[in-house]
Amino acid sequence: MGTINTSMHAVQQAQADLSEVDNLPPLGQDMASRVWVQNKVDESKHEIHSQVDAITAGTASVVNLTAGDPVDTDYTAVGCAITTISSNLTEMSKGVKLLAALMDDDVGSGEDLLKAARTLASAVSDLLKAVQPTSGEPRQTVLTAAGSIGQASGELLRQIGENETDERFQDVLMSLAKAVANAAAMLVLKAKNVAQVAEDTVLQNRVIAAATQCALSTSQLVACAKVVSPTISSPVCQEQLIEAGKLVDRSVENCVRACQAATDDTELLKQVSAAASIVSQALNDLLQHVRQFASRGEPIGRYDQATDTIMCVTESIFSSMGDAGEMVRQARVLAQATSDLVNAMRSDAEAEIDMDNSKKLLAAAKLLADSTARMVEAAKGAAANPENEDQQQRLREAAEGLRVATNAAAQNAIKKKIVNRLEIAAKQAAAAATQTIAASQNAAVSNKNTAAHQQLVQSCKNVADHIPQLVQGVRGSQAQAEDLSAQLALINSSQNFLQPGSKMVASAKAAVPTVTDQAAAMQLSQCAKNLATSLAELRTASQKAHEACGPMEIDSALNTVQTLKNELQDAKMAAVDGQLKPLPGETLEKCAQDLGSTSKAVGSSMAQLLTCAAQGNEHYTGVAARETAQALKTLGQAARGVAASTTDPVAAHAMLDSARDVMEGSAMLIQEAKQALAAPGDADSQQRLAQVAKAVSHSLNNCVNCLPGQKDVDVALKSIGESSKKLLVDSLPPSSKSFQEAQSELNQAAADLNQSAGEVVHATRGQSGELAAASGKFSDDFDEFLDAGIEMAGQAQTKEDQIQVIGNLKSISMASSKLLLAAKSLSVDPGAPNAKNLLAAAARAVTESINQLITLCTQQAPGQKECDNALRELETVKGMLDNPNEPVSDLSYFDCIEGVMENSKVLGESMAGISQNAKTGDLLVFGECVGVASKALCGLTEAAAQAAYLVGISDPNSQAGQQGLVDPIQFARANQAIQMACQNLVDPASSPSQVLSAATIVAKHTSALCNACRIASSKTANPVAKRHFVQSAKEVANSTANLVKTIKALDGDFSEENRNKCRIATAPLIEAVENLTAFASNPEFVSIPAQISTEGSRAQEPILVSAKTMLESSSLLIKTARSLAINPKDPPTWSVLAGHSHTVSDSIKSLITSIRDKAPGQRECDFSIDGINRCIRDIEQASLAAVSQSLATRDDISVEALQEQLTSVVQEIGHLIDPIATAARGEAAQLGHKVTQLASYFEPLVLAAVGMASKTIDHQQQMTVLDQTKTLAESALQMLYAAKEGGGNPKASHTHDAIAEAAQLMKEAVDDIMVTLNEAASEVGMVGGMVDSIAEAMTKLDEGTPPDPKGTFVDYQTTVVKYSKAIAVTAQEMMTKSVTNPEELGGLASQMTNDYGHLALQGRMAAATAEPEEIGFQIRTRVQELGHGCIFLVQKAGALQICPTDGYTKRELIECARAVTEKVSLVLSALQAGNKGTQACITAASAVSGIIADLDTTIMFATAGTLNAENDESFADHRENILKTAKALVEDTKLLVSGAASSQDKLAQAAQSSANTITQLAEVVKLGAASLGSDDPETQVVLINAIKDVAKALSDLIGATKGAASKPADDPSMYQLKGAAKVMVTNVTSLLKTVKAVEDEATRGTRALEATIEYIKQELTVFQSREVPEKTSSPEESIRMTKGITMATAKAVAAGNSCRQEDVIATANLSRKAVADMLIACKQASYHPDVSEEVRERALRFGTECTLGYLELLEHVLLILQKPSPELKHQLASLSKRVAGAVTELIQSAEAMKGTEWVDPEDPTVIAETELLGAAASIEAAAKKLEQLKPRAKPKQADETLDFEEQILEAAKSIAAATSALVKSASAAQRELVAQGKVGAIPANAADDGQWSQGLISAARMVAAATSNLCEAANASVQGHASEEKLISSAKQVAASTAQLLVACKVKADHDSEAMRRLQAAGNAVKRASDNLVRAAQKAAFGKAEDDDVVVKTKFVGGIAQIIAAQEEMLKKERELEEARKKLAQIRQQQYKFLPTELREDEG
Repeated sequence: MGTINTSMHAVQQAQADLSEVDNLPPLGQDMASRVWVQNKVDESKHEIHSQVDAITAGTASVVNLTAGDPVDTDYTAVGCAITTISSNLTEMSKGVKLLAALMDDDVGSGEDLLKAARTLASAVSDLLKAVQPTSGEPRQTVLTAAGSIGQASGELLRQIGENETDERFQDVLMSLAKAVANAAAMLVLKAKNVAQVAEDTVLQNRVIAAATQCALSTSQLVACAKVVSPTISSPVCQEQLIEAGKLVDRSVENCVRACQAATDDTELLKQVSAAASIVSQALNDLLQHVRQFASRGEPIGRYDQATDTIMCVTESIFSSMGDAGEMVRQARVLAQATSDLVNAMRSDAEAEIDMDNSKKLLAAAKLLADSTARMVEAAKGAAANPENEDQQQRLREAAEGLRVATNAAAQNAIKKKIVNRLEIAAKQAAAAATQTIAASQNAAVSNKNTAAHQQLVQSCKNVADHIPQLVQGVRGSQAQAEDLSAQLALINSSQNFLQPGSKMVASAKAAVPTVTDQAAAMQLSQCAKNLATSLAELRTASQKAHEACGPMEIDSALNTVQTLKNELQDAKMAAVDGQLKPLPGETLEKCAQDLGSTSKAVGSSMAQLLTCAAQGNEHYTGVAARETAQALKTLGQAARGVAASTTDPVAAHAMLDSARDVMEGSAMLIQEAKQALAAPGDADSQQRLAQVAKAVSHSLNNCVNCLPGQKDVDVALKSIGESSKKLLVDSLPPSSKSFQEAQSELNQAAADLNQSAGEVVHATRGQSGELAAASGKFSDDFDEFLDAGIEMAGQAQTKEDQIQVIGNLKSISMASSKLLLAAKSLSVDPGAPNAKNLLAAAARAVTESINQLITLCTQQAPGQKECDNALRELETVKGMLDNPNEPVSDLSYFDCIEGVMENSKVLGESMAGISQNAKTGDLLVFGECVGVASKALCGLTEAAAQAAYLVGISDPNSQAGQQGLVDPIQFARANQAIQMACQNLVDPASSPSQVLSAATIVAKHTSALCNACRIASSKTANPVAKRHFVQSAKEVANSTANLVKTIKALDGDFSEENRNKCRIATAPLIEAVENLTAFASNPEFVSIPAQISTEGSRAQEPILVSAKTMLESSSLLIKTARSLAINPKDPPTWSVLAGHSHTVSDSIKSLITSIRDKAPGQRECDFSIDGINRCIRDIEQASLAAVSQSLATRDDISVEALQEQLTSVVQEIGHLIDPIATAARGEAAQLGHKVTQLASYFEPLVLAAVGMASKTIDHQQQMTVLDQTKTLAESALQMLYAAKEGGGNPKASHTHDAIAEAAQLMKEAVDDIMVTLNEAASEVGMVGGMVDSIAEAMTKLDEGTPPDPKGTFVDYQTTVVKYSKAIAVTAQEMMTKSVTNPEELGGLASQMTNDYGHLALQGRMAAATAEPEEIGFQIRTRVQELGHGCIFLVQKAGALQICPTDGYTKRELIECARAVTEKVSLVLSALQAGNKGTQACITAASAVSGIIADLDTTIMFATAGTLNAENDESFADHRENILKTAKALVEDTKLLVSGAASSQDKLAQAAQSSANTITQLAEVVKLGAASLGSDDPETQVVLINAIKDVAKALSDLIGATKGAASKPADDPSMYQLKGAAKVMVTNVTSLLKTVKAVEDEATRGTRALEATIEYIKQELTVFQSREVPEKTSSPEESIRMTKGITMATAKAVAAGNSCRQEDVIATANLSRKAVADMLIACKQASYHPDVSEEVRERALRFGTECTLGYLELLEHVLLILQKPSPELKHQLASLSKRVAGAVTELIQSAEAMKGTEWVDPEDPTVIAETELLGAAASIEAAAKKLEQLKPRAKPKQADETLDFEEQILEAAKSIAAATSALVKSASAAQRELVAQGKVGAIPANAADDGQWSQGLISAARMVAAATSNLCEAANASVQGHASEEKLISSAKQVAASTAQLLVACKVKADHDSEAMRRLQAAGNAVKRASDNLVRAAQKAAFGKAEDDDVVVKTKFVGGIAQIIAAQEEMLKKERELEEARKKLAQIRQQQYKFLPTELREDEG
């Protein structure tokens, strides 16, 4: 209600505003005025259009949101829509008034426009009245009001000539909407028929209600279409229409459902469903029409489709290298597309009238046709020899050529399309920005956080300045489609828009959480999100357009400058006629300031232009030229403004002329730069460049000097120069006055000059007239002072004295000139950083030089001069305390305190000295003390002023300044210091020590400058500036180095010649430093000064008052002391002195206290700590309420809105963590701001969290949200305490660790809560947050310079590939889930968002490290493209979750997913281009790891005895094939090793080839193993192990090759490569031996044993390497694995004694597994983070010892096999003891790892858990195997059960998945039972718990066995070997064993525990899955039974025989069934005797 009322108010206000036109000041008729009017009209039209879009979209949104039951309405969203409407209407009324004023060309058009706007406003007001909840208006009123808004909008857009949608489109749209309505009316009629026959009244009413709803929703759709049809081009409007369509779709579905429930009358139902499908069809047509409009840009002719296809398909060809079939298939598509394109071009050429164009087209078509022919040839070659890689390469090259030809042929079409995309993107970005600004203004009232709001206002202003350029860019580009410079202007304005736009998004998001008005907050948040997405699109589009439009920037800049020159010429003409008028908003002051600040920007960008042109870099020169032109444009406008606003015509003409000179000179400069590029390194052109540049800077100065006030300062400067000439005469006239007279005159003149200097400083803050007067007075006073000085010099006794006086006068003259120059530059650009400080410094310099002269000239009683000088100094520094709103020095707050302390100590001592020496009359020392006191007082004042400044800016209400790229103050100071030092260097009077100190100063400052340049170049995103900083630093460094050389020579020999050399060397240094300082003063780099609020000023008061008191009383004290020095015997004066001294010391004490009390940030920290404590209490209250189920639900807001709020608050809190940590460690001034901002977020955080918890039904989730919020608040509290302690003091390093730790904890808390929120959001399809984070990741890709890479390109490439593939997999899964279960899409979308975040981070680094730069650029753009794809996909996923039945969205989602997969392949191909070989290695490695996993599965099947041959074949059939492939693999290995040192291409071929060969080899070996038959599983395993070893070695080898690629020969990675190659060869040889031995009964055991020994040695090498394992495991695992060793040892001893080959083989296979498992477990356990170094060493040592012992044992067995003898067999026992000893040691070290809580692996409970996990693993392996099965192809019979095999496989897969989940859950249950103590960790009564555990174990084993059986049955059944019956019984067995497992668990478990619930759920899943399978199989079996029709014999006897046979068969089966049942019962009894194994064996 509140929202509607305020909105009504706003609408009435707008209506009142629209009564009359704005009145503009009279405008001139010159070019600039006309352009201004045109631009204003364009901008207003754009803004009005975007506001009308928003109003219509908001209206449609209101219609849609208020559609259903009022109880379900989301009122926050409705409020948001209404706020959007009213705020846009308010903004629109302003624009309309301005536009009406500007549209005076057609008479009365302004009035019509206002009328249309008023109509729209009253329509809005009608709508608001209708939707008021209390109005009770029928729904139709709302729809009518909405419709009239649509009409009024259309009319308004027609009035401003912006109705861009063609009329036909709108007509079709409306007719389609009506068609939907008509179809719905039919459906309603049919539904009524149903209602009439329905018997049940409830059902009857349901049908009626559904039909009514259906009618309503269609009328709503029509209303919606009416509303948005005028603005359908806006994406928001399209969205609303589609939304309305979806509502219709749902209501139709409900209607059909209600009818089906109400009647069984098939005829009626048929009619209903027919009518429903007609509605759906009509709706589809409507939406298709809208979408078609959305997707089509401007149609770009016939080339478009074909060129698109060609580009896409060539990409596919590149990325499918290696797969010849795929390449050839793509080539066919390609050939078709190019022939289409060629034909289109030929027909165009024939139709072309212009012969030249026709020829061009035909030539291009011929080129294309030739390239196509070449490509077809290559494709034929590749198809003929699919294995030949050269052919594929040829095809790739041909495709490349074709691509180039297409680009050339269709260049214009492509470019048009790209520019068109940019135009749309720019339009949408401008509209989104306009919307965000409107939303920001609307949210201002209710924003509690002033700092965040100020920031937002600032960034809105900034964006508002950029929108006009963007709009003009779009208009210009649309108006002149072919004009390159118009396109460039658009690209530039788009790129300039990105940064301010991103800043605004960030500050809008930061402001959202503290906006208390829900609707306003929601509007702001949505606008910010829309803006972020449109900026991402704008960024990509502008990059693409930039690539397409090429390097035309220099020419375009020239054109711009020429236009500017003409405009100024035009303005001059107007000025001559007296017709030059200022534009609205221009004043003299503003224009003068603009001119001053822009002149610096022009200077700076010209410096860039020179550097780039001199380096010959075309791209960067272009950018610099563009920037120069931009700056000149602003300069031209400002100059025109000054000329138009000034009253003095002469000044106006001078200004315009000088500005035109600047333009002319600049045009010449750009022209010269262009020439210089053509001939890089040409000395003449460089010379000319420098000359032109000098001329331009001269005319720039002239231009600035034409500013009012500047002239007078120049006059004053000239007069000072003239007066100073008096000092140059050889002999001075003798003085005519007495010494006394001369002295008093000089003193008087000095006082006057000092005062005038103060007045000049003061005048710079006032109007330009004041400065003129002050500088005039100053020059007069200077003249008088000079005369008095010369008079004094005439009094001098000796020539030396005279020279000294004259020298001092000269330095006063210098200082005076500097003062005026500083005043001048400050008045030109008052905002310039440090200008005020420089001015104050100049004034101080004047005072000091006067003091020096007075000291020299006047002869007074000792001590008097010192007192006078001191008083003058104090007078000068007093100004610092007037208004400290700028930094006075670089001191930090803590330095200020130290400075005050030190100076107060010095002052105390010197005060005592003053009174002491005045008493004793020691006046020399007295004078010294006065000097020291004066210096200390100046220091105190400076520190106090700086401290006051810092206190002022650290007040949270002040606006903190922003650090610029460089600190121009530092550059200016360094420049000054270097110049002074250079003067001292070459001054003949300087002593060696002075020369050295000067050299030190130069070195110090130049190195500081170079450092600042380095930092700036790394921070800036502007590539030209980056280069310039680096270049300038180089120049400064080089000239410094040269200078240092000459200084060294001078230091060795102070000769005139060396001094001269030194002088020459200083010139280039001074020039380099000056150039750098000019460049650094570019306004683009400046920091934004802080603005101190009134509260801040109040906080400064105590410090300033104390400091002022101190200064005043000190001055009085010095005056008193001065009189005492002359007359020490005057008691009253002494008491006055004591009084002053007392005041001074008091004021210093209070100064120190004030500074201490006002420590920045402390008060804010306390305040924030209180606030967060309050929030924590609120959360605790809410948690208690939640626990007692009494948390009141918040009804005023929807869950979605709360989730949005919570997410945005948490994100903002996350953004603040690092800034707070930085501030707390060393930026005291920022601490208060950041802390206050943080605290302000916690109240909204708690509100949202509690609100969300109150709306969550699940208690667990409720608590999670509250707990995580509380954790976040507590971690923030911790952070604040740490920050308060650190206080921003860089020296308090003891606090820094605590700060870092608190920050880390807080980040973790933020991450946790974000994960929870994202999961919750993704479940309900809210994807705003995800879209946001993807857009953010995309923005980061491009920002600034990436951090220094930690790895190589290969490392980043590997991770990028990983994440890209993960994204592709997720996209595929989303496709399948969208059909099967859409509710899972949220999780996948969230997964994709996270993966993309990582991908963007790594992709940025990969792009930064890629060589050459182009590839890096390509990687970046493609990762961005992928980002867009992910955003669309995630949005579609969200939409589908909200409405899972929407077929449309499903189709779109699948389209988007395909696009994502395609974009992933593009990212991968870009990476491949960077490093083909390494990329191929990565791909190959992943293929090999797949093979190893597959071999593991095969070993499992072999061990289980189920690895059978396909048909009756023998091993001999495969032997040859295996040997041949193995040899090929050896060749590949050689190629791989040599490939590492050669080119990437060769490496890529070798890697691909080896991956293919190992795949083939694994296949043939598997076939060979299968042919050995499953009755000899051990031999099968030996063979498969041999190939597995080879695959593992190859995987290592590929890894080593990747690491060694392109490294030098002596790199350590090369040695690794050689080692890996050796192992590879050994393993292949071993495989060959095994293959030969397999059929030889006598030797195969021996061979197997040899292979195992080799394998164990390799494993041991891996074990002994220092590589840390990827994961760690528990010590129990390690102990359990030692059991395998014990068993294997026993087996080995037995085999050694029996010498039977099968025993030996079994031993070999067992040993291999046992040792490998033991080594892996041992290493993983010992690297557990909790294990100490010592224990780790011990465990590793015994792991090695055990393996070596075991190896010795095996080698001994091998020896026995070769020469069996009793002695040898006898030794077996001792060898096995060695192993046993090592095992014992190993177990002990494992126990040591565990510490106290060590678990006995023999404990049945532990065994139970392990067995459960083991069972789960085996089930998963079986499931994997099933995955790979495919039904065997067989002739298709015409029946419906075709997909039976598919069904079986699917069902079996789901059972396998379900049982695996079940067994895992069981192991969790087991763990939980132990934890609860239901089952002892160390059993008290072993028999009891043990029995129970046995039950659990055997049950789990049975589940695993049953699943394994089921998989085999499924496999067999699919292959046609087994009956459905077997399958059914297997499935039932799974179900039964599941039930037993559940029973076994439930015996002890807690029924409502989490694990038990999970277990139950898992059990149900298994049961469901097996039921499905049984059903499928039964159905199939049943179908079969029906199919196999019995052939009944017709003859009677035969028939009887048949009956008897059938009966016999039946009885037989019944008997068999009975027996089978008994057997089953026995088996079950046997299995479930709960007896421990020992007892069972005894019985046996």
